[in-house]
Parts: sequence; C-alpha cells; structure tokens
Amino acid sequence: MNKSIGFIGLGVMGFPMAGHLANHYENIAVFNRTKKKSEDWNKKFSGTVCESSEEVARVSNVIIICVGDDKDVKDVISGDNGIINNLNPGSIIIDHTTTSADLSKEINKLLNPKKVFYLDAPVSGGEAGANLGELSIMVGGDKEYYYSIKSILKPYTKFIKYMGSSGSGQLTKMVNQICIAGLIQALAEGINFSKKVGLETQDVFEVVSKGAAQSWQMDNRWKTMTQDIYDYGFAVDLMRKDLNIVLNEAKKSDINLDVTKIINEYYKDIQEFGGGKLDTSSLLKRLEELA
Repeated sequence: MNKSIGFIGLGVMGFPMAGHLANHYENIAVFNRTKKKSEDWNKKFSGTVCESSEEVARVSNVIIICVGDDKDVKDVISGDNGIINNLNPGSIIIDHTTTSADLSKEINKLLNPKKVFYLDAPVSGGEAGANLGELSIMVGGDKEYYYSIKSILKPYTKFIKYMGSSGSGQLTKMVNQICIAGLIQALAEGINFSKKVGLETQDVFEVVSKGAAQSWQMDNRWKTMTQDIYDYGFAVDLMRKDLNIVLNEAKKSDINLDVTKIINEYYKDIQEFGGGKLDTSSLLKRLEELA
C-alpha cells in the first residue's frame, strides 16, 4: 500500500516526532488543536498543515496520534469532530498516546468493522528521546499491520517491539511507568541521604553509577536533581495521569503495587505545592521541601 502519513498532536513529543517523519518522507499532513503550534512546526519542517483532524484522515492512510489521555483519543477518533467518518478503508491508526488498555480495545473494536486497523503504540524515552529520534515503542494490535508500519516509525525509533493483541502496548507502558517511578524515588532518597550524612554527592555518584545501582535515570538526572533543575520533559502531571491508569488496571486484577501507590501520592504532594509542570525527577525537591 502506498502510505500517505498524517500526524495529529504536535505537543512536546509529537512536534519533534512529526519533524523526524517530515525529514524522511514527503508531504506529511499535520494537525494540532492549537493552530499556532502547527504554524510553528511548519516553519521548521516541510509538510501540509490541515485545518482539522478530519482533513488529516481524508488525505492519509497511516494516521499517527500523539495526544494527552483517553478523552483526547476518543475526541480525535469518535468525538463531534472526530476522524471516524473520514477514514479511508484500509487505513492504519498508530496511537502513541499513553492510555488505558481498555480504551485501546474499545477503539480497535469500533474501527475494525470499518476496515480500519488500530495499533496502541505508547513510547518511552521522554522529550529527549523524541528530539533525538531515539524512542522505544511497544505495540499492541494486529500483528500483520504492525509489520506493515514498523519501518515508517524508524525516523524516531531506537527500538520497537510487538507485544501482543490490542491493549498489550499500553500494558507494557504501565510496566515501564511502575519501574521509572520506583527508580526515581530511590535516586531521590539516595541523593538526599548522601547530602544529609555529609558526603560529596558528585563523588558518590561517580562511584555508584559504575556498579549495580546504575540506571538511565541515575546517569541522566542525578546532577540536574542536585542543581534543583527540573525542566527536563516528562511532567509530574503526566506521570500522575499514567500512574492512576496503572493503579486502576492493578485494582481490576487485584495486583499489589504498594510502592507505586505511595509514589503516586508523593507526586500528588508535588502538585499540591505547585510543581505539576516540573519533571518527574522533582521527587528530590519534595524531600527537600518536607525537610
């Protein structure tokens, strides 16, 4: 199939992702609810700025979505100005939004009778990964259509893997968020401890980062955390949205996530002192504010 690509949602992640596509493919069609973002994007990249999401659907047969949450995805697909009645038969929708697994199954069931195929494909790597074109993508849905679009996503992908039937991508992203939350809290406590006992923090992390405690979060965030810099992409507000999705899913299956539940409340503390836009490493700031 000759693939015409459309991209809906030019936020922190979507803006550079659509840009990578524009650098590799001709005439990408884009739409964002706030028109200025589309205009700003078009100053940097070559593509067609559409007036509506329906227009993107009409001119594309591969439609990539990167918006905020379950409600936003529903609005894009089946809302009052949704794309559902403008989709070309045989179209494939790739949804990079982090949502509930139930939504993925619901949208897949809604679109299949129209011969439109939906892949839930949340990403990991944050703003830095999007800018560098080094995101990891976990995909759920029909395996045949995963293979038909896998190469399209290469411009912003470091690693991509098929995870199973519809919703499996979102369930995998939940595992990702569980692990990240625990790692950042442990890192925050480690930094705080090293300061309180009078160690030189830089010396400490030069040592421990070379051993079993090493992680991406440690390598990339310990220094900025000690400098009280918390503007590195993925915000507390978004993490709370994701962790609430995780905890709701766990509750349905009676899965114990005691640590994740506690850290979600810590992020709530940060929101309550006005830090919702800070990045997720601000768990250290919470410890310092409490002190």
